[in-house]
Amino acid sequence: MGNDEKKVYTYAEVSTHKDDKDCWLAIDGKVYDVTKFLLDHPGGPEILLASTGIDATSDFEDIGHSSTAKAMMDDYYIGDIDSATIVKNFNYTEPKQLHYNQDKTPEFIIGLLKFLVPLAIMALAVGVRKYSKSS
Repeated sequence: MGNDEKKVYTYAEVSTHKDDKDCWLAIDGKVYDVTKFLLDHPGGPEILLASTGIDATSDFEDIGHSSTAKAMMDDYYIGDIDSATIVKNFNYTEPKQLHYNQDKTPEFIIGLLKFLVPLAIMALAVGVRKYSKSS
């Protein structure tokens, strides 16, 4: 495919090609049809299939492919990703831990008990000490 024939694909379009009969990868803003390479891939076809439907750039870079492997990519290049359609990475925020409250006791009672129970224990300790000193 010559440079003047470069096709631009949407990210949604690329993500539909994700099985062993039709496998496209999005790597570094480029689109590769690796369907014919699946069985020849040294890591097996599962590795490539697991990277479809997502931006596979970090997966590709994390492996540390050789310069030969990177040169082979040109054989499978079919176009570019429309950068406006790429789903941007978002910051994952872990959900807040909810207090386990099996018997559904109202939260204000739990908060009150957290204050009153230590106070009662302290009062009991003071009472025992006064009683033992007076005896």
